[in-house]
Amino acid sequence: MSIVNDSRDILRLTTAGSVDDGKSTLIGRLLYDSKAIFQDQMEALELASKLRGEEEVNLALLTDGLRAEREQGITIDVAYRYFSTPKRKFIIADTPGHEQYTRNMVTGASTADLAIILIDARNGVLTQSRRHGFLASLLGISHLLVAVNKMDLVDWSKSQYQEIVAEYTAFSEKLKIHDITFVPVSALMGDNIVNQGNRMKWYDGPTVLHHLEKVTIVADRNLTDFRFPVQYVIRPHQDFRGFAGRLSSGTITPGEEVVALPSGRYTKIRAIHTTDGKLDSARAGESVTLTLEDEIDLSRGEMLVRSHNMPIVSTRFDAMLCWMDETQPLKMNSPYFLRQTTRETQSFVRELTYRVDINSLHRDLDAKTLELNEIGRLTIETSQPMFFDPYERNRETGGFIIIDPTSNRTVGAGVIRGEKREIPSLGPDHAETVEKSANVVWHTGEISLKQRETRNNHEAACYWFTGLSGSGKSTLARAFEQKLFAEGKQVFVIDGDNVRHGLNGDLGFSSEDREENIRRIGHVARLMYNAGIIVLCCFISPTRALRDFVRGLFPEGRFNEVHVQCGIDECIKRDPKGLYKKALAGEIPDFTGVSAPYEEPDRAEYVIDTAHQPVDICVEMLGLDSDS
Repeated sequence: MSIVNDSRDILRLTTAGSVDDGKSTLIGRLLYDSKAIFQDQMEALELASKLRGEEEVNLALLTDGLRAEREQGITIDVAYRYFSTPKRKFIIADTPGHEQYTRNMVTGASTADLAIILIDARNGVLTQSRRHGFLASLLGISHLLVAVNKMDLVDWSKSQYQEIVAEYTAFSEKLKIHDITFVPVSALMGDNIVNQGNRMKWYDGPTVLHHLEKVTIVADRNLTDFRFPVQYVIRPHQDFRGFAGRLSSGTITPGEEVVALPSGRYTKIRAIHTTDGKLDSARAGESVTLTLEDEIDLSRGEMLVRSHNMPIVSTRFDAMLCWMDETQPLKMNSPYFLRQTTRETQSFVRELTYRVDINSLHRDLDAKTLELNEIGRLTIETSQPMFFDPYERNRETGGFIIIDPTSNRTVGAGVIRGEKREIPSLGPDHAETVEKSANVVWHTGEISLKQRETRNNHEAACYWFTGLSGSGKSTLARAFEQKLFAEGKQVFVIDGDNVRHGLNGDLGFSSEDREENIRRIGHVARLMYNAGIIVLCCFISPTRALRDFVRGLFPEGRFNEVHVQCGIDECIKRDPKGLYKKALAGEIPDFTGVSAPYEEPDRAEYVIDTAHQPVDICVEMLGLDSDS
């Protein structure tokens, strides 16, 4: 008997519908009629029903577990229930139907194979019925079961049922769900839930349980794209080094060639280990430990993939995001932690393309942010390369959450549509599509950073000089460069004017182009850091978000923000390039300190007052720790 149980697959399903459509009653009936309720549960259910003054057993109480739900008669949280039949095991997520709890439905449906959407036969297809279909489609649910409930209250009307089927079928053609089944039911009376009943003889289709047992979900599993995010490195002794994790998708066997990301190193699988011994193969969903033929440096958050089947590797992607934070709306260009598979990195929302009205499905192109339970399409940029597939192809590598760095709360959940290819390059009114291979892999050289630092006899680092124009950033950086060079150190200054003669010569001075300017320079500085150099960058970089983005590109302790502090009046007096004179005359728009704001650093490693200190003293201060 246990062998039969072990061979059964698991169907994960979620329910959704408008308030009081009978979701919880349907699940209760499903559990009750399939004999999945223990005696003590039944006794507690009968007692709870009597306390509510109800003569009949209220099956909805099996899932409405929160006190607030029972008092209001609605579901406001996600209740999970488990049951099984001789043919299959089931995990049910009973999710709220009201628009107010969209985030709960997203949570419950994120891992579902099938969604049951309930429609009250008396009310027909409502706005929320469409909203639930849209959310199911957005979350990549392949199978939809539309249960037209409360048929007993419309006198078991065939015509009423057919009208609802026709209307919802027409709506579903706009969605990416191609397997939709309709069943007329009465959750209260039990018709067509587990047993057929004899009050709708005109219906000859499956019952709800029959469909749940028969629906094919094996084809939905991605067994093509091998993706193995490393969760933990196991090294009990010097003769064993294994990489533990769960296969997000695909299959793998010993001897197959794989690539380690982000290093791009090739190797082969030596063996697949579990607590029960070695395996001949592993597939999606299995937790295993892999050993490799070659000694490769891998750690948590990195990934093994097949050499001829690579994910997208990028720091910018297009996504749909559901905002879940009750206290704060989405903040554009502010740092958030992004977690995808086992990888976590700093990220920024760079663009909100539109917000979706989840009731009408209309797009608000003028939206500036997302509030609680709102969904929008946006562009996200990460500090480190991410390894992902579009969500519709791979739900494991295409899903992510974002976390508030101060409160450590999960504030959003999203799905990746693909790599973001539009990059501002010719100013705010122009954009070009940069075509590049999706199979771009970061290649690590054979000479490590540690080797370079050993030869140079110093550590690599980045010093980021920020301040108003005329504050003395370049003067200070050049003097600091001379001092370090005289000490025998490998050092180089990246100056704002110099890069605009070549690398960033196509950029203007709009906020979008300033952002792109800093993004490019940040990555150039990181490349120079990888070469073992102390790189000194002189850029106004007026916002904390821009500077935090660059900080996120470097390891902890290797990025030094230098606030070159000088009042606007002193900067105007100096005006070495005559820029303030033009800005004050209105000839230069968006000039920082005059017609555009400057956000002073709030956690700079060094604060250097160039208005009251000579250059040589300022240079010496860069060699000292600063708590300012």
